[in-house]
Amino acid sequence: MNKHPRTGDLQSRDFLAQCLEAGNLKSRSLKLVWASFPRQRFRTGGSCLKGRTGAEHLWLMRHLRDPFVKAAKVESYRCRSAFKLLEVNERHRILRPGLRVLDCGAAPGAWSQVAVQSVNAAGTDPRAPVGFVLGVDLLHILPLEGATFLCPADVTDPRTFQRIRELLPAGRADVILSDMAPNATGIRGLDHDRLISLCLSLLDMAPEVLHRGGTFLCKTWAGSQSHRLQKRLTEEFQKTRTVKPEASRKESSEVYLLATQYRRGKGEGL
Repeated sequence: MNKHPRTGDLQSRDFLAQCLEAGNLKSRSLKLVWASFPRQRFRTGGSCLKGRTGAEHLWLMRHLRDPFVKAAKVESYRCRSAFKLLEVNERHRILRPGLRVLDCGAAPGAWSQVAVQSVNAAGTDPRAPVGFVLGVDLLHILPLEGATFLCPADVTDPRTFQRIRELLPAGRADVILSDMAPNATGIRGLDHDRLISLCLSLLDMAPEVLHRGGTFLCKTWAGSQSHRLQKRLTEEFQKTRTVKPEASRKESSEVYLLATQYRRGKGEGL
């Protein structure tokens, strides 16, 4: 095995070194990405690039050089998006032992991995309260200790909604996470509108599922309809903010809306 770092490794490490020098690697999750590089190298084989279009080649090279992709492999996360939730949680403390989490658009399960660890859903810490994680997705999700998966299932389907209520302890979640995204059409405005609609559909079901005082975190793409979602969040939660984790690619319009201290909740006492 070649022990010398490849160009992709060096470029990824240089990127993180620049962030470190600039003071951008403040969070533990990002330092974890940095720390992963000395322990393992990932080879970029030329064979995987054969027969691909120029656009596919560029995407694959960026993916292979991505420090978060490499760190996800080292730390056994199912995909790089785990570091987005790790950073949000470290900065805003939305997940803690004993909480019930509903993870929408959960496949392949990276956010559920982070949630299971953070709320002690697998009971690995006998001194801490045991939480619960329920993941829902249209795609199949491989089993994960400490998590319950409802798949394939459409979270906007009333039958799925009923099953969610049956599976959640006491029929309620303390945190709703959404990394959902519609199948891309390539038409930015249409894709944006569809994602906003997905987020709004989750808010529509929140009175029946989200515990009063609960938290809502969703992915969205900046666009003309963002104000509709932000308005709803401001009306229904005491605090809202926009966050863009370091693991979100800078060229992407992706941002996350974090809303805390839910004001509503049908059938719950004051």
